[in-house]
Amino acid sequence: GGLCLHQENEAKSEGRAELIPSIKLRHCCLLRNQRCVTAYLYDRLLRIRALRWEYGSVLPANVRFHMCAEELQWFSQYKKSLASFMRSLGGDEGLDITQDMKPPKSLYIEVRCLKDHGEFEIDDGTVILLKKNSQHFLPRWKCELLIRQGVLEHVVS
Repeated sequence: GGLCLHQENEAKSEGRAELIPSIKLRHCCLLRNQRCVTAYLYDRLLRIRALRWEYGSVLPANVRFHMCAEELQWFSQYKKSLASFMRSLGGDEGLDITQDMKPPKSLYIEVRCLKDHGEFEIDDGTVILLKKNSQHFLPRWKCELLIRQGVLEHVVS
């Protein structure tokens, strides 16, 4: 606004009124480009926010590689804010709202391990070794994150 008006007044005072349409066009182009960049950056933030829900609090290296330092910092802050919010819910333990993205049909599901993952502890203290191609009957909420990360797959009978 102000710069465009200043340039218009300058063109008028110098007797170059024919430049005014060019000045207005340039100004409109700059404003349009600014809106496009803002929309692009906002879309990237929404996608980065969705990554927290898809992958959990630790992003895979191939995803982090495509993010700049400011985006990684924003992800870290969002992760902390979400964790703080979840701790404030559901009493002493908090409530993990990233689990059960869809209402479960059963509390336990059969899963197949797609790659070696190591030891995995379930609620009752039992430790299970997650090795490639092994199958297990586990509580849904304990393995949903590993399913999203590609460590386990839900075996549908």
